[in-house]
Amino acid sequence: MLNPTRRSALLTGLAASTFTILPSISRAATVARLASNLPSNHPMVIRLKEAAEAIKKDTNGELEIRMFPSSQLGGDLEVLSQLRSGAIQFYPLAGAQLSTLVPVSSLSGVGFAFQNINDVWKATDGEVGGLIRGAVADANLVVFDKMFDNGFRQVTTGSKPIERPEDLKGLSIRVPPSPLSTSLFKAFGAAPQSISFGEVYTALQTKLVEAQENPLGLIDSNKFYEVQKFVSMTSHMWDGFWTLSNKTFWNRLPQATRDIVIKRFDEAVLAEREDVAKLNDSLIQKLKGAGMTFVEPNRQGFREALNNTSFYQEWKGRFGAKAWETLERYTGKLG
Repeated sequence: MLNPTRRSALLTGLAASTFTILPSISRAATVARLASNLPSNHPMVIRLKEAAEAIKKDTNGELEIRMFPSSQLGGDLEVLSQLRSGAIQFYPLAGAQLSTLVPVSSLSGVGFAFQNINDVWKATDGEVGGLIRGAVADANLVVFDKMFDNGFRQVTTGSKPIERPEDLKGLSIRVPPSPLSTSLFKAFGAAPQSISFGEVYTALQTKLVEAQENPLGLIDSNKFYEVQKFVSMTSHMWDGFWTLSNKTFWNRLPQATRDIVIKRFDEAVLAEREDVAKLNDSLIQKLKGAGMTFVEPNRQGFREALNNTSFYQEWKGRFGAKAWETLERYTGKLG
């Protein structure tokens, strides 16, 4: 056993040694994973990558966000499950797919509801968005204030264009895993199939489905022009991406770090909206150059045909009177 003098000397030495080591230890970086079903060249992914770089710089390297685009970590519903479990920390997810967990999140995607993108932003940045964010928070997820633009959705086909509502009858068409999308095309007599986004090209190539519907940016970036001939500008639905975070992870971040993330993500959203608006102006000519034929159907004719189905009344019942009234403040009466 050490005598008191030697024990005191040893403890003093250990204390001195500990003191000299501590200053050399730097705080370990928090590494977060951000998944996306969009390709790396999509404006949303590009802007989020810029935001991630800015966040790392602003936090002096204490928060590093690593990007996993192009469905690298799985399909939409699989990755949503990973987000909820904490396996990933951030996930921008379209309202249509989020509706499998939070039904009201597809409210902004009701068929033929909005006339233009300005009406969309009034609604999603306003009361419609507030209602959806409240429901997402109740599902134990963190959701950021503003939506990324995914654009109005258009129908592409391989053998014939869609010019009238009756052209959709019997059409085998891929739709996202969304009850609202499935319901809309069933109302027109089509045969919708829910297929994860990363599998759409193969489904078209192998003729598993005859058609698909997506915004022009995704038609281009995923090279659907290689397996589809016609683009029918139906603008039948609009959808955007809510950026989500795992709640447990988010709550562990220092408030100063959270403020930085919020600021940089908000900047990314506003920049991406401008990117998409500019991109849409040039995509028609680009896709025509790639061999696609564009058709301008009468949207009012589709809206009137939809009015003659149970679609609007069904979804008013599903969303509830309060949510439907909130939507109609921005769209006018539906149905």
